Amino acid sequence: MAAVSNLPESRQPVRLSVVVPVFNEADNVLPLLDEIERALAPSGASGTGGFEIIFVDDQSDDDTQARLAPAVRAGRLRVLRHRRRSGQSAAVRSGVKAARGEWVVTLDGDGQNDPADIPALFALVAKGEAGSPVLVGGLRRKRQDTLSKRWASKIANAVRQSFLQDGCADSGCGLKLFRRDAFLDLPFFGAMHRFLPALFRAHGHAVAYVPVNHRPRGRGVSKYTNWRRGLIGVVDLLGVYWLKRRTNLSPVTEDL
Repeated sequence: MAAVSNLPESRQPVRLSVVVPVFNEADNVLPLLDEIERALAPSGASGTGGFEIIFVDDQSDDDTQARLAPAVRAGRLRVLRHRRRSGQSAAVRSGVKAARGEWVVTLDGDGQNDPADIPALFALVAKGEAGSPVLVGGLRRKRQDTLSKRWASKIANAVRQSFLQDGCADSGCGLKLFRRDAFLDLPFFGAMHRFLPALFRAHGHAVAYVPVNHRPRGRGVSKYTNWRRGLIGVVDLLGVYWLKRRTNLSPVTEDL
């Protein structure tokens, strides 16, 4: 272990990486960073085994980069920036690939997910017991969105469950914790972040869910519309249904 302490800080291993995809969230990024640090600082040394924070900027054209620059120089976080806008799933994958943690937790960049919920998700995997979940998803209580968004989400979740049988009542919640290597073993496609429970289960991984807080958007504007998300979601759902039916993985044992 002595060699680890001699590594540059950016290469030292951590137990947990926090990945936050952002697009034009200049007013939200620093308050969210402060909240993440407060939520994890009490357990940073013993509970998580150390943590890091990674923001992935999906080509913002506002002041997001400028707001984050001082925090990067202070060593509080790492920031990745896409060379072209690629979407939330691509931003999540970029962050996971760059992460140093065995476990990764994702949050939306709009501040509606509550970082104070992260320890509850991590507690389900921290002991590393046999049969522990590989993905822990948040289930938003008392959604703080418009009525149209809540109904659109409710319908989408019902349709998705009827096709995929993933047992998840809120696949769209951005607060999720998963093992890094298992995520990177999944097939990548746009909008995959909305289907992670089904994908993890199709690959033979245990999945669990935890009720989490949900907050009103206090700053900025939403980047999604119900019609746009719904139309794209139908195509994605059919694609995931096909992937699920075609996934046939056999357990592997190592010869003694």
